[in-house]
Amino acid sequence: MEAVLTHLRGAIERGEYAIGDKLPSEAELCRSLEISRPVLREALRALQTMGLTVSKTGKGTFVVANTVGDPTFGDYAASDLLEVRRHIEIPVAGYAAARRTPENLDHLAHLLDRMERETDTTAWVAMDTIFHIAVAEASQNPVFRRVIEEIRDALARQSAFLNELGGRREQSNREHRAIVEALIDGSEHDAVEAMSHHLDRVETTLTDIVRSARTDTPTEGGPEA
Repeated sequence: MEAVLTHLRGAIERGEYAIGDKLPSEAELCRSLEISRPVLREALRALQTMGLTVSKTGKGTFVVANTVGDPTFGDYAASDLLEVRRHIEIPVAGYAAARRTPENLDHLAHLLDRMERETDTTAWVAMDTIFHIAVAEASQNPVFRRVIEEIRDALARQSAFLNELGGRREQSNREHRAIVEALIDGSEHDAVEAMSHHLDRVETTLTDIVRSARTDTPTEGGPEA
């Protein structure tokens, strides 16, 4: 999927598909790139998240920009989402370290164990959002949980995007482990630092994807594998 995305993104950025152009049909792209339809659809979703295209039901996919700006996850731009997460989730981690109950810790530890064993991206992403809600629950402030639940869909979309294009899963598991260990120790400082580091890495990976160089050099048969 990454190779297909790189190929299509490069074609748009080079002007091979201009703003306003309709991309070839899914059937045509699958034939020319020699890929399956599920792989193509993942790449097309990523293009739309990056703000390069829009999909119109019954009409196809159209180019709306030739450079990647601020990706959108559901109803929220990535920059807005990260800004809010920094203001909410970092202090929440500190409150959680001070207020967590044994039940909170058991739930988080069990969830983390499952995430570290999980190999399916879709299942992992679902647990990722549950993890962040569980940390908010451990703060014992229901308003924090409600805020995280409000952005749950956006968090899931962002998590899937970063895992598909940035290979974030194992790194994220380690970052989550550091957060849980800080909560177990009851260290507000360590919990705040661990959550801050986690969000820093999310931002870095997202920035790397958005600013990636135009390295598309497809062979005649399609994008490089």
